[in-house]
Amino acid sequence: MAFVLSLLMALVLISYSLGGSLGCDLSPNHVLVGRKNLRLLGQMRRLSPRFCLQDRKDFTFPQEMVEGGQLQEAQAISVLHELLQQTFNLFHTERSSAAWDTTLLEQLCTGLHQQLDDLDACLGQVMREEDSALGRTGPTLAVKRYFQGIHVYLQEKGYSDCAWEIVRLEIMRSLSSSTSLQERLRMMDGDLNSP
Repeated sequence: MAFVLSLLMALVLISYSLGGSLGCDLSPNHVLVGRKNLRLLGQMRRLSPRFCLQDRKDFTFPQEMVEGGQLQEAQAISVLHELLQQTFNLFHTERSSAAWDTTLLEQLCTGLHQQLDDLDACLGQVMREEDSALGRTGPTLAVKRYFQGIHVYLQEKGYSDCAWEIVRLEIMRSLSSSTSLQERLRMMDGDLNSP
């Protein structure tokens, strides 16, 4: 339970940082939606992870790239958008529907879609100002490769219940890992707005 609460707090920080830093119009409910999405992922648990130890895998989340200080604001927004988009794509499939409680899954997909809508405005603003190829290079491409690995893993495991449980935990981890990136975005915006 403490793990889930810490993940909830991480998502709140992520959403709060986005809402206060990008200079774009995020929905006032963005923080609440992010918190609810992480809570839903926690509620979707169907198996104890202990039963799935043999299915564990290191998906090589590009944590250093996401948490590192080398990303520019446009890249950071692009990475965050890609993370949410790929998470939505992963859970918005027929195979996913067969694995999870459909009510929780629908609520999660709705929440992810809401967050994507909020970020689309930010991404559009930044992409007009920056190189439009950002989504096809570097850190964003690393996030795409990370999710390709998750899809391959699920296929290899026959979309088993344990495989989905491992993926659910991995997605919770990846969403919470982007907290430092969110903090950097907030600090970058603060620097731009200081006299």
